[in-house]
Amino acid sequence: MNHQIRVTAEAAVENEDEVRALITRCALQVLENEGVDFDCFVDVTIVDGPTIREMNAEYRNKDAVTDVLSFPMYEFWNGEEQEELDEDPETGCVMLGDMILNYDRAVEQAQEFGHSTARECGFLTVHSVLHLLGYDHEREEDDRLLMRAKEEENLTALGLVRT
Repeated sequence: MNHQIRVTAEAAVENEDEVRALITRCALQVLENEGVDFDCFVDVTIVDGPTIREMNAEYRNKDAVTDVLSFPMYEFWNGEEQEELDEDPETGCVMLGDMILNYDRAVEQAQEFGHSTARECGFLTVHSVLHLLGYDHEREEDDRLLMRAKEEENLTALGLVRT
């Protein structure tokens, strides 16, 4: 499969190349683990707190800083597409959606939870890609538990376990 992950940093990121590689690896892990059998593209943008707050207010009517935003292009339900997917004629890939990661918040949360920034960025990436594939921890309890299990399964496969 040709899964393309584009990671752009619009904020200061410590060890940017490593973070970009980690985000790519985590996104690819989820797509592979979920058995995504079509060529796809995910666009990731790393931003700071004020930028994600503006986006959260504009797109979700929530005037607050958050850690990650996911903007799926298609409707999925727990990994199953719910509508016909269109390939981009230039790339042959289906655009799954956009992920906006707040690096500042990832650093803060890593410190709060007592693990590495890499683990937090990995978690947020896995979490977001699962959202792009229609998993949602805010629906029913069964959906929340399923998404949490998928997160842990992928993070374990990536070696990003809680310490």
